Amino acid sequence: MSNDILSTTSSIDLQFDKEHLWHPYTSMANALPAFGVIAADGVELELQNGTKLIDGTSSWWACVHGYSHPKIVAAMQQQTAQLSHVMFGGITHRPAVELARMLIEMTSPRLTKVFLADSGSIAVEVAMKMALQYWQGRAKPNKQKILTVKNGYHGDTFAAMSVCDPEGGMHTMFGELVTKQLFAPAPQSRFDDNFNPEELNEIATLFEDNHQQIAALLLEPIMQGAGGMRFYHPEYLAALRKLCDKYDVLLILDEIATGFGRTGKLFAYEHSNIEADILCLGKALTGGYISLAATMCSDEVAQGVSDSPAGVFMHGPTFMANPLACSAAIASLELIRENRWQEQVSSIEAQLKRELADAIDYPNVKDVRVLGAVGVLEMSATLNTAELQQQFVDLGVWIRPFSNLIYIMPPYCVTPSQLSKLTHAMKTVARQVSLPNDASPFISHG
Repeated sequence: MSNDILSTTSSIDLQFDKEHLWHPYTSMANALPAFGVIAADGVELELQNGTKLIDGTSSWWACVHGYSHPKIVAAMQQQTAQLSHVMFGGITHRPAVELARMLIEMTSPRLTKVFLADSGSIAVEVAMKMALQYWQGRAKPNKQKILTVKNGYHGDTFAAMSVCDPEGGMHTMFGELVTKQLFAPAPQSRFDDNFNPEELNEIATLFEDNHQQIAALLLEPIMQGAGGMRFYHPEYLAALRKLCDKYDVLLILDEIATGFGRTGKLFAYEHSNIEADILCLGKALTGGYISLAATMCSDEVAQGVSDSPAGVFMHGPTFMANPLACSAAIASLELIRENRWQEQVSSIEAQLKRELADAIDYPNVKDVRVLGAVGVLEMSATLNTAELQQQFVDLGVWIRPFSNLIYIMPPYCVTPSQLSKLTHAMKTVARQVSLPNDASPFISHG
């Protein structure tokens, strides 16, 4: 095999890619165009033709520190030379221990146990298995259902699919293989508006009628990501915590997209001043440099799992607590602990609010939403992803719309001028966009 395959200077065979490589949510019969990227630095992606694009997506919300950050790169290089991987069964290593210590210090006091897995979807699977095994250990094996809310998204594996939106998600195409869960209406009170307590009525009834079968309530705190980039009121989440306590149900929070500063708090649950029983983390955990996820739980949950008939937690991925990934996460969290993200995210939010506000007057724009380092233009109909991707590339930015949303979640290190270029591109495309109804609504989570 030629060394040219590994060369950074050889061209990317886009035709071969189109004919042989699956990309997320694409058809091999009618593939979306893929742009060849050869390098990335800071907030910019470099295409093989030399074009540089300002990345407005943080590579699906993960690269919060930007690309090629010297601290993360150095940590990974050093770890690769020392210990790139070792099985976690019967063996431990410093990166895993130090990462767990950091996560316990950064999250809420209740969360003291850490399970390190491969990806966000697996973190959700692990959380759901923890909840079911916990109730087995507490002699309530009938508590096997998961309660969640509509418009949620938690990943593409089968258990995770079962708690994604039942209408816009993937339930229908996989039939009986997907477990039937309990769904409440999506939260409606906007983050920055008054809270309507009446929207709790239906979910409260679901708790009351089904709590003997409900193992856990699982949802994304404050921001529903791939289910529509919707920001809901902190009082809604606080009320759900109380319902979980009242009806003896565990609370699982999926912070894979929102964790590590994206919504303006280190973790989105802090907006509601609550704690989870089980917490899922991923994406920005490693700064987006390598796949890793964490599922954290309380002492009580861990003890219940240990008291279950199995006596152990029944999960153990081959690449669990991979040292290389753990070292990247340590470097990423050290950057987070420097607290520059707070000023960065606050500045991004203020600029997004200023520069996107007038888009609400565009004929095809249904809503404009901003929270933390997230800016959203909700259009009045589904978008043509392929067409808009090319338009954004022509404008010098990388923005990938989905469903009826044009949104950005840029790296925190984006400069004001780079951010202005992103918002200008969003508004330019939104102003002139045509609105077919043939695009897939899905976007990757893990």
